[in-house]
Amino acid sequence: MIKNIIRVSTANMDREEWLKWRKYSIGGSDAAAIIGLNQYDSPFSVWADKTGKLPAKPENESMRLGRDLEGYVASRFCEATGKRVRREKAMLYNPQYPFAHADIDRWVIGENAGLECKTTSIMNLKKFKNGEFPPTYYVQCVHYMAVTGADRWYLGVLVLNQGFYHFVIERDKEEIAALMEQEETFWKFVQEDTPPPVDGITATTNALETVYAEAEDCGVELFGREALLREYRELQEQIKELDKQLEQVKQTLMLDLGERETGYCGAFMVTWKPQVKRTFDAKSFLADHPHIIADAYWKESRFRRFNVKEAK
Repeated sequence: MIKNIIRVSTANMDREEWLKWRKYSIGGSDAAAIIGLNQYDSPFSVWADKTGKLPAKPENESMRLGRDLEGYVASRFCEATGKRVRREKAMLYNPQYPFAHADIDRWVIGENAGLECKTTSIMNLKKFKNGEFPPTYYVQCVHYMAVTGADRWYLGVLVLNQGFYHFVIERDKEEIAALMEQEETFWKFVQEDTPPPVDGITATTNALETVYAEAEDCGVELFGREALLREYRELQEQIKELDKQLEQVKQTLMLDLGERETGYCGAFMVTWKPQVKRTFDAKSFLADHPHIIADAYWKESRFRRFNVKEAK
């Protein structure tokens, strides 16, 4: 670890304060999203989070499990490799990259190296076969090497009920330089409170819908957007046509299967299995039981409907 590393202790820091500190710079878990490699976050959603435009994400079961099993994953890594590790109860800052911080899981004793501990579902098992792992993990480790000056970063992954995997990522100066350049560019958007370009990622749409959940009953002139609006309408028509073509292919295969559930062709398998779906008919139920007041059981969702239409 570099000598002039700056430490902000997290030993007695509660979650609310920790979340506040995270907003002041880019962390390892932000890095992949900033360069468009995270399916759950995007540059825009990270920007909205850092600028305080999004509420803090509630901790879900996956996040809780990863935190609770971090020590177990570290122990499995030590058992598998014979190495020893220690906790770093601090957020780490490198003066060379004032826009970044590293909140690492473990530091490897006797090496200039760290360890990232991951817990994931059996659904992701195939991502770890043949010595591979998700690119989001790689980017996070590169970020940590940049901030700490480490020579390498180890990755320990527990695939629940299936196995434990460990990997090593060696320091690559060019990769670090490229990532830090993109992070610095992104951080300027945060400092200037200017949104980064949108990208078509679902996380960006979700963030936009949250940031701009409320609307004023007025209009605005979208000067210079006519070509973009025409492109939108044309893409809608192309999607309709592609959906029709897809449905036609599906219908052909359904006709081939007929009364049979499964079909085979080369490397492909087609299934068309009977399913039973039950839905609750609230309208009929209330008609049969008019004395029941069901208002408290209706879940209301507020949203803004987006639509583009051409004036006739």
